[in-house]
Amino acid sequence: MNSTMGEPMPGYATTDPTTCTRILEFRLHSDGEVDSRVRKAQAAYRRSTESDVTERAASLIRTARLYRKNAERLAALSVLEIGKPVSQAMAEVELAASIYEYYGTAGPAMLADEPVTAEEGRAIIRTAPIGVVLGVMPWNLPYYQAARFVAPNLLLGNSVLLKHAECCPQQALEIAILLRDAGLPSGRFTNLFLSHRQVADLVADPLVRGVSLTGSERAGVAIGELAGKHVKKAVLELGGSDPFIVLPSADLTLAVDVGTAGRFGNAGQTCTSAKRIIVHEDIWDEFLLSFVDKAASWTTGDPADPRTRLGPMASRSARNALEDQVGDAIGKGATVHLGGVVPDGPGSFYPATVMSDVTAGMRAYREELFGPVAVLYRARSTEHAIEIANDTPYGLGGAVFTTDEHEAAFVADKLDVGMVGINKMIKSAPALPFGGVKNSGIGRELGRFGVDEFSNKKLIHNASHATDRIGSAHT
Repeated sequence: MNSTMGEPMPGYATTDPTTCTRILEFRLHSDGEVDSRVRKAQAAYRRSTESDVTERAASLIRTARLYRKNAERLAALSVLEIGKPVSQAMAEVELAASIYEYYGTAGPAMLADEPVTAEEGRAIIRTAPIGVVLGVMPWNLPYYQAARFVAPNLLLGNSVLLKHAECCPQQALEIAILLRDAGLPSGRFTNLFLSHRQVADLVADPLVRGVSLTGSERAGVAIGELAGKHVKKAVLELGGSDPFIVLPSADLTLAVDVGTAGRFGNAGQTCTSAKRIIVHEDIWDEFLLSFVDKAASWTTGDPADPRTRLGPMASRSARNALEDQVGDAIGKGATVHLGGVVPDGPGSFYPATVMSDVTAGMRAYREELFGPVAVLYRARSTEHAIEIANDTPYGLGGAVFTTDEHEAAFVADKLDVGMVGINKMIKSAPALPFGGVKNSGIGRELGRFGVDEFSNKKLIHNASHATDRIGSAHT
């Protein structure tokens, strides 16, 4: 075991969600260890500014290969630590690999100097690194969400510090091992097991020049405030309550299939998900019947079984929070069509649940439901569906199902979100920018945007033949 493991300590631990049994504990890094690693990361950044982008890109391609080579072992750790069904865990490993591969292949062209038309002389914009950057990552998609922060910053030449979620320490360690085995120079990537106080100290550290957080709105407010106080760039992805609009011309079989998969996959613990399903009243009865019937097929089971689609939630505390939200809605008059009852037995399992008649006085109307609970809303018209969709503090993603292209374009334009899927759920892909508006956060990841967020867009203006005129103007 390395220095991040040893004496038991509250915080980082592997806990099997199928039994809620604590299996392995990890100690936090000491303040001295953190300081030493930050200085090492800074030195590695200085050395990286002298390296060639093709070398950095090659290490990312090697990382992608290692993810694929070790996919079964990596997926097994997701099953163990967060209860992710193994088939979904394998898909996540492949997505992470594709992100490293994308930046390793397409990335160098993104860093090419960009000519700018200037009145005098020649000007270019150079995309340069900024230094050491910190990522604070969540537990629900441990490999993917780390990859979308890590890969573009390593391509740039930034040094990366990663503070992963407390419940997936072994997956965090595996990420560091894969990058090391891919030949990444020492100090360019560092895994840290930190307390909240240590995270705050790092954001304040002058050597740390940016911070990216994916997590709760509360955590985002705290990190954003600290970053602003210390003049640091921050990217915040804070979740959402995505609308999923189904209009009369929609292919209902497709909408039901996509909607149930989008709501119950990963036990509903995904930021972009069919969380508020808004159905036109003309097709309400037919859609509701089909949706509930399809949802009933999402039965809970052993996440290590390839046939299982709905495993446990990642922790008992997450399940308890969801149970409170659902209980509040039921107590205030919501209708439960399926599920809604915590099962007996060990673990943090929660059944696929479908509710309707959720109103503004209920917590479920305003709050994100981060678990396998679908809420259906009846809309009187397309305009009413858009009104319901936008009546939320969040604005991450959304979807609209209709075979009318003009109607699809109209709804997509009116939704107050960062991403819209037409006849599909928004799914991450390496080349597509990811992010939202309103309380869903600030900034974008993936694609070219993932490179630009923590870069120095440096202007280099060569006076060239304008030297004489500039000189005479100052005489």
